[in-house]
Amino acid sequence: MENKVHHVRDVTQGEDASRIRTSPLIQSWAIARNFALNLYRDNGFENMAQAQRLVGFGLSTIKLLFRMK
Repeated sequence: MENKVHHVRDVTQGEDASRIRTSPLIQSWAIARNFALNLYRDNGFENMAQAQRLVGFGLSTIKLLFRMK
């Protein structure tokens, strides 16, 4: 059964297409993906694909999300 988080992680972040297969890395990347989704939602994004593209443009956008100077 697919829920909202699984769908976003699979489609937007390409989790099922990932080639990471070793045990500790699988969990680490899952945590990182969930952290990114929570960060996007906390900053008011409703479209996760749009948020991911915006963050991919550069370090300045990531700094804004983390509220860094």
